Amino acid sequence: MKAIQFKTFGSPEVLEYVDLPTPQADADNVVVQVKAASVNPSDVKNVSGHFEHTVLPRTPGRDFSGVVADGPQQWLGAEVWGTGGDIGFTRDGTHAGFIKIPLGALSRKPATLSHAETSAIGVNFVVAWLGTVEYARLQAGESIAVIGAGGGVGGAVVQIAKARGARVIAVDRHPLSADSPAGRLIDDYVPFDEHVTERVKALTGGADVVYDTVGGVAFETALSLAKRRGRVLEISGTGKRRVEFDLIDFYHNETQLLGVDSAKLGVAESAPLMTALVEGFESGKLQAPAIAQQFTLERARDAYEAVAAGTRGRVVITMQ
Repeated sequence: MKAIQFKTFGSPEVLEYVDLPTPQADADNVVVQVKAASVNPSDVKNVSGHFEHTVLPRTPGRDFSGVVADGPQQWLGAEVWGTGGDIGFTRDGTHAGFIKIPLGALSRKPATLSHAETSAIGVNFVVAWLGTVEYARLQAGESIAVIGAGGGVGGAVVQIAKARGARVIAVDRHPLSADSPAGRLIDDYVPFDEHVTERVKALTGGADVVYDTVGGVAFETALSLAKRRGRVLEISGTGKRRVEFDLIDFYHNETQLLGVDSAKLGVAESAPLMTALVEGFESGKLQAPAIAQQFTLERARDAYEAVAAGTRGRVVITMQ
């Protein structure tokens, strides 16, 4: 099969378009023919050597959509999708013609979406669901402030929160496009500037949940947006990994601070979350993110370069 592989860490130039043996199913694992796979910023970071646990040589790629090609009879031909913090890191990933995954990782994709669309959902929506639903337990009628609402994870949080009946406040340096799924759903937009705290508190008195997709330089601001006993979710450390904050204000406010790391979820552990998302996409409550560019597997380097350059919208590799 054709695949992308890297044997050393570096820029997308280290990616090689190679022939590898097609994996075979066994008692515990199935083989999926990959139809489409997105490229995430974490995939670019993986190739650059950002993650210490990556084992070389490696085929990268976390998200996929495809068809079961080898495995139990009841699954043969089924259209499936998935993501995981292990595939592309400690086991070969999705930027290949076929991928071998545990039987427990199988999740039927939304029937209403194309393979390209479903391949662009995984990482962003899993970490959004994990924080918003599993950890913060956002309820209908509550308010949520989403820092970085214009990004991939932020946009997914906006959609999930709105589908759960929450009031959504988008906090970003720039207004969200009215044509984007997230831009059509937000209740309020607040610029991320020196007045963000007073503006959010004027709207809500403090948000029940703050989902901070930026972290680092935005961390203290995130804490300041939470109401008493509010929940603050952190997934990143942009700009700096060590932060300072007023501990007395923190404990007086009884703030709950939660870290969210979808990379800890392997492809099998992610499958129940993918399955939980299906109804939302099939019912229309959730919308697939916009695909900005599509590339063939042979042009995977170009796909990685596009993500590294900060292309807005999702970048997808489609298999021939």
